[in-house]
Amino acid sequence: MQLFPQSFHWGAATSSYQIEGAAFADGKGKCIWDTFVEQDGAIQDGTDGRVACDHYTYYRDDVKLLKELNFSHYRFSVNWARIMPDGKDRVNEAGLDFYKRLINTLNEQHITPMLTLYHWELPQQLEDEGGWLNRDTAYYFAEYAERVFREFSAEVPYWITQNEPWVASRLGYGEGVHAPGKKGLNHFLTAAHHLLLSHGLATERLRAMKQTEQQTGIALNLSSHYPADDRLSSQEAATRADGFLNRWFLDPVYKGTYPKDMLTIYEKQTDLSFLQQGDLEQIQQPIDFLGINYYSSDFVESSPVTTENPTGSKPVQTSLPKTAMEWDVYPDGLYDLLVRVTNDYGKQPLYVSENGAAYRDEVVGGEVNDEQRADYLDQHLQSCLRAIQSGVDLRGYYVWSFLDNFEWAYGLSKRFGVVHIDFTTLKRTPKQSAYWLQAFIASQRVHS
Repeated sequence: MQLFPQSFHWGAATSSYQIEGAAFADGKGKCIWDTFVEQDGAIQDGTDGRVACDHYTYYRDDVKLLKELNFSHYRFSVNWARIMPDGKDRVNEAGLDFYKRLINTLNEQHITPMLTLYHWELPQQLEDEGGWLNRDTAYYFAEYAERVFREFSAEVPYWITQNEPWVASRLGYGEGVHAPGKKGLNHFLTAAHHLLLSHGLATERLRAMKQTEQQTGIALNLSSHYPADDRLSSQEAATRADGFLNRWFLDPVYKGTYPKDMLTIYEKQTDLSFLQQGDLEQIQQPIDFLGINYYSSDFVESSPVTTENPTGSKPVQTSLPKTAMEWDVYPDGLYDLLVRVTNDYGKQPLYVSENGAAYRDEVVGGEVNDEQRADYLDQHLQSCLRAIQSGVDLRGYYVWSFLDNFEWAYGLSKRFGVVHIDFTTLKRTPKQSAYWLQAFIASQRVHS
């Protein structure tokens, strides 16, 4: 049996708005998702995250379940608006107290916390002032990050500044399908830049403050892109798709530059004056690790450049198995991605900070038989192991998600959890995939 390293992180991941509920409890401020869900038609099934899994109430039970399922690490996010209701200045001590209780409970159960500072919960007050289109928001974020780090650095060894800045900027400010619901190429690129700038500013502050072994990184949603056929146009489309999703975020973080080919494309379509002197040097702060969120890969061909498709590339339909999100199941894409990041940006600690799949789960006889998800996880873990054997410094795997949750614009209709949530009774039911992971992790420990 091939084994993972003994120190490997066996983790589960969540985010605050998706599971906590208690949307306005104990002094929490309004965040952009609290506002967005109120818009007619914004959420596919008409639900919201005001209750979600009510993790705010059931966090002790949830931590106990993490322990029972053999997870050694837990990645969660703190809600900026719960800690600083206006996004700046005033601190809500009751919000800090909740996360203090959660972190203490994790440590009591010997589950190591990985804290994400931003998983899209921008305080509405800051959005009213321009949100991520306003350069000042990056500096407010750094102040917020410093406040949270000062509070919890002794108890939390792993820190992620930003989660998936592509999603936050593209879907929230470019396509308008996520909060705050704005549209436009310039909005996307401006928000993306300010999110990256906020990462650099926060990373610099956290590195200056750390006194022990706290590690700081960023989590990027990345994917492998392949030409759909042998045509040169498809090969070029795959390169552009890679630049759109991957290199536009990896290059500033590691190289202090934006990719030249993408700059040329974007300069023809919009104004890039948001980029100021010294910004890229600020973004290129040393980081201790990179979190990679991987779900699927794309096979692409060339297509006309439009406002909605600024890079002129589009995915084609394949015969690969699909998840309930209609995403291709392609574990080789994860292997290729891990090797590629290592080769292109240097050998460094990597974590698969999210990986998982939505399926149409049902409780039958008190059980959820989600064999498809267990197979998905197995295949992707084998890709992780292959990558390690190929020399990748992969140090952990965090399944998305620990719990079924509020899946953003899809509402409660898409289930990614290895634990089923009855959103009426809030009953937690581990699925077969959770028990599969439990046994898999145990087998690694027995032989380590």
